[in-house]
Amino acid sequence: MTRILTDDADAVSAATELAAAWRPGAVERDATGALPYRELEALAASGLLGMRIPRAHGGPGVSAATVAEVFRILATADPAVAQIPQNHIAFADLLLRAGSPSQVAFFAAEFLGGARLGNALSERGTKTARDFATRILPSGDDYVVDGRKYYSTGALTAQWIPVFGKDESDEVSVAYVRRDAPGVVVEQDWNAFGQRSTFSGTTILTDVVVPGDHVLRQPFVRLAGTTFGAFGQIIHAAIEVGIARGALTDGVAFLRERARPAPGSGVTRAIDDQQIVRLVGELEVDVRAAEAFLRSAARALDASEDAGYNATEARLEVAAAKAFAGRVALDVSTRIFDFAGSSAADRGQGLDRHWRNARTHTLHDPARLKELALGTWLVTGVPPDPASTLI
Repeated sequence: MTRILTDDADAVSAATELAAAWRPGAVERDATGALPYRELEALAASGLLGMRIPRAHGGPGVSAATVAEVFRILATADPAVAQIPQNHIAFADLLLRAGSPSQVAFFAAEFLGGARLGNALSERGTKTARDFATRILPSGDDYVVDGRKYYSTGALTAQWIPVFGKDESDEVSVAYVRRDAPGVVVEQDWNAFGQRSTFSGTTILTDVVVPGDHVLRQPFVRLAGTTFGAFGQIIHAAIEVGIARGALTDGVAFLRERARPAPGSGVTRAIDDQQIVRLVGELEVDVRAAEAFLRSAARALDASEDAGYNATEARLEVAAAKAFAGRVALDVSTRIFDFAGSSAADRGQGLDRHWRNARTHTLHDPARLKELALGTWLVTGVPPDPASTLI
């Protein structure tokens, strides 16, 4: 039975419970590349898939700050599994912002019942990953979808797949396609060295018929300049902050339980080596700074919505938080190996998964674009491109 969350505190509590259940199997899932079926069943039952549904539709309508905290908590346990609902929450938000009242009501009930969205956004073989050869074309009262997508995080095990493609006007529309619809094939060909349990493989759509009520017509034309893209980015930032915290936690546990002192260090236990203890403190400062930055940026998103989408400053703050989160995740997941000797490289310890996950996740969108946008704003006063969903 799917839990219905009551408020923000309930969502954080559910995430804490879920993370505790996910954590023990994270190393094995990473090592074997196993599909997280049980973990996703627990996610559906937790009620977190409906956490952004407004109270008017029976949900708790939690804040962006709570969404960021939920994903940070989940990612400390297993960022690969935590990434799967990232697309769900982001594309549920798209429905809430751009859907008709009937679309919002229909999908709100789906998500509160535990249904999950996958993802069919990016493509290979086009000029960029956001150029679409996929077509979403009208056919009577329905639409027909044809295309091939990659990086389809969560699509393999989802109930619904949001498919991005060009309509008859060459504008981007989004079709919410049932996973079991005729003509939908999701392949298990995800082969990255990190974030392995996301199974972000290929989705193939051949003459897939989609009811008109399940298609968002040109939503990004209406959402240009809003915080829609920044909302998705704050979740990515939260996952990277969670990776940093999880790496430091596991690194310190290894230091306490297994690490031996370096020859010539003059101590009998590694934890008595003051240089290592100082390094732990240095990394803790960085992780705390990333956590604080995440909270501040998420609060800016909430404040911008209350002020009627005064979006520019919130978008820039999220961009800065995301760029910093990635930097910290990569640094911490590398430097924890300075806590110990060669035994830390044993694959059975699973410490390497933190760097592999961080490196894979930070490739989603380059930090340099966010830093350029921030520098441009500071130097020239020119705001980010209103149409960009990466800033």
